[in-house]
Amino acid sequence: MQTKIKHIAALVVAVLLVAACASIGSPDGGPYDESPPVFLGSTPEPFALGVKDKRVTLEFDEFIKIEKAAEKVVISPPQITPPVIRANGKKIVVQLDDSLKANTTYSIDFSDAIVDYNEGNPLGNFAFLFSTGDRIDTLAVSGTVLNASNLEPIKGILVGLHSDLSDSAFNKKPFDRVSRTDADGHFTICGIAPGSYRAYALQDANQNFMFDQKNEMIAFLDSLVVPTTEIRMHQDTTWIDSLTIDTIRTLPRTHYLPDDIVLLAFTEAPTQRYLTKAERTELNRFSIFFSLGADSLPLLTPLNFPTEEAYIVQTSLDYDSITYWMKDTTVFYQDTLSFALTYEYTDTAGLLVPRTDTLNLVPKKTRAKILQEEEKKRQEALKEREKRLKRSDTIPEPKPEAKYLSVKIKGSTSMNLNSNVAIDFEEPVVQYDEAAIHLYKKVDTLWVKVPHIFRQRKHELMGYEMLAEWRPEVEYKMTIDSAAFVGLYGLHTKQRETKLKFKSLDQYSTFYLTVQNAQPGYTVQLLGGGEKVERQQRVVKGQADFFFLNPGTYHIRVFNDRNGNGVWDTGLYDSKEQAEEVYYFPGKIEMRENWDYTQEWNPTALPTDRQKPDDIKKQKSVTKERKSKNAEREEKKRQQQQQQKR
Repeated sequence: MQTKIKHIAALVVAVLLVAACASIGSPDGGPYDESPPVFLGSTPEPFALGVKDKRVTLEFDEFIKIEKAAEKVVISPPQITPPVIRANGKKIVVQLDDSLKANTTYSIDFSDAIVDYNEGNPLGNFAFLFSTGDRIDTLAVSGTVLNASNLEPIKGILVGLHSDLSDSAFNKKPFDRVSRTDADGHFTICGIAPGSYRAYALQDANQNFMFDQKNEMIAFLDSLVVPTTEIRMHQDTTWIDSLTIDTIRTLPRTHYLPDDIVLLAFTEAPTQRYLTKAERTELNRFSIFFSLGADSLPLLTPLNFPTEEAYIVQTSLDYDSITYWMKDTTVFYQDTLSFALTYEYTDTAGLLVPRTDTLNLVPKKTRAKILQEEEKKRQEALKEREKRLKRSDTIPEPKPEAKYLSVKIKGSTSMNLNSNVAIDFEEPVVQYDEAAIHLYKKVDTLWVKVPHIFRQRKHELMGYEMLAEWRPEVEYKMTIDSAAFVGLYGLHTKQRETKLKFKSLDQYSTFYLTVQNAQPGYTVQLLGGGEKVERQQRVVKGQADFFFLNPGTYHIRVFNDRNGNGVWDTGLYDSKEQAEEVYYFPGKIEMRENWDYTQEWNPTALPTDRQKPDDIKKQKSVTKERKSKNAEREEKKRQQQQQQKR
């Protein structure tokens, strides 16, 4: 009788554990997992007090295994030395290597790592608690971790609580209590003592449970977390079988709050400047990269090649990446290019100071290697020619192929009215004749020359564009005379002609978006497939209008451009600055040809964790997928039962 009572008590405790430490809702078992493992008992017992043994043994009703224990099983307080967790038949043994803290509640959260050996059915959201003191803490909090830039649920990120409310605790102390998010980004932290806490998320690269590396993804809550409970009534249903209800009872249940914490995770932008990489991918050029931009170019002093106009410089907008195109072939044929590079560097005090490095760059393919490959190709061509000569009396001598400066023209007969013709080169252009570039439009059967602007695109060394007063349904012709452009290494372009035609007005849609309660920095982005930003427009007086919009399916995203730089910016923990807010319209917009579409939207109407539409989430909901499979199985079972009755 005593054994039976203990067995029943263990089952009751297991149910309580799931209720306290699982995500709100049905466990992962449910109808789909018809026979997950059943927890029978443990040593020490669940909720045991005064525990001194660092070994925990859990027993189940069937053979089980542990899936991805290092990723899914989380122990609170966190263990600096990883515990040993192994399955043995119908038992799981957890061996804690760290010393047990006095008067502390320990929780072992298995999530869905425990599965039966044969079918892999998980025991969903299972946790085990015990205490080294004379009482056990049973409070719990739960919520979701999302990527701040796109509101994607983040799987497997660490979530922790600090009772030390100082800002430095996150950087210097391990968490008091921890959990890890599931595939839907949800987490539950249990075994919490009454009090006030700060909540954080951490992609813990070095597994020390503190934020001490700037490349770790983090999140922090601005407000304090105060765990509480309340009694809520719920319906308990007893089933005769999968289709027939026996009884429905309304029972009280302890509900743990808060259960709606939302942590928005981001990776801080680099704050220290240093040289990240220097490489020479080709003989004729080399590149250097910095962790941060600067106001000016670094000073490059050649050591084994001439300093006078030795190169052309191609830079990014803020000088964080720089490519040097060598002019002289006799210079870049060298296997090694040596130079001193003086640049601004962040020292240990956080100050920008000058630093000089000596760099020796070797190409991936040396000149000798390139010549060797060319000779190999030439020999192969000669062998092929000899084979063909044996099969034929005469073979025409191959004509030497003329080499021209390569150019790509992005223009077509289906151009958008809000676009221009782009011209891109594979090497810097040292000279071009604007008079050799012509634009015509077709009037009846004649080509009439029209005015245009040809210019280099801003901050693009090898990119140019042609602008004109484009008209819908009008045919244009752009011609480039021979030798209009001359490249860095002496090649010139050949004669080119490109036909252009712009779409008619009735091929476009117009989208008028009214944004309610708009903040000054709200910026609307229309997203195409893969969340590619197709168009972007700042909200002015609550309105963002999009003209000449191609028909298709769009989603809408808004970010609060607080600093007005036109791009989404991440956060910074030291200054307690959250990443710029992001909102998603909870649906999609279907735009058709010759159609005006009007939409009103309040970006803050829905909670953040319910905004992003499921159809564009990369991290698909495991819970919804399981429910869908459950429904499919139940429908098949229902059909089978109906057939049997017939």
